[in-house]
Amino acid sequence: MMAYRMSSFPSAAYTRTAITLHWLIFALIACGFALGQYMADLPLSPMKLKYFSWHKWLGITIFMFAVARVTWRATHPAPLPPAGGPAWQNAVAGAIHVLLYILIVTIPLSGWLHSSAAGVQTVYLGLIPLPDLVGKDKPLSEFFGEIHEILNDGLAVLVVTHAAAALKHHFIDRDDTLRRMLPFLKPR
Repeated sequence: MMAYRMSSFPSAAYTRTAITLHWLIFALIACGFALGQYMADLPLSPMKLKYFSWHKWLGITIFMFAVARVTWRATHPAPLPPAGGPAWQNAVAGAIHVLLYILIVTIPLSGWLHSSAAGVQTVYLGLIPLPDLVGKDKPLSEFFGEIHEILNDGLAVLVVTHAAAALKHHFIDRDDTLRRMLPFLKPR
């Protein structure tokens, strides 16, 4: 008979760590996205440069928490979907989750690559100089800038889809999907 660790079986709810990382990363992404949208069309000024620094600090912070989240998820399986849902819906939800994990890691990296290729070193919190990931290269900087924007637009679509699906589960299907990530919600 084979012995299994308890953590190898998904539970009915997410762990507190998973919930905390989920909402923390969401809040940081929302701030970074809003700041990115706001600063993009501003004329060059000392304030715009400060906003760019803040945006990069948010990105590096998101990257660190995203690595922690992916690591946590790899060692703590997600809860099983509610019973009775169609297989296609579970497959789509799984694919969206995988894409979300990929994007929360690759978007900050694309921004860091963009900054490196632009020849602008990232200095985390104005204190810790991070290494440039590539050498200065204007066409490469433009490429990574475009990639960064496209990936962010894709993330926005996935986040809206993810939130809409959670709300559908809560208000239409009346199941526990949303309550697993918001445990303070009252049982139905």
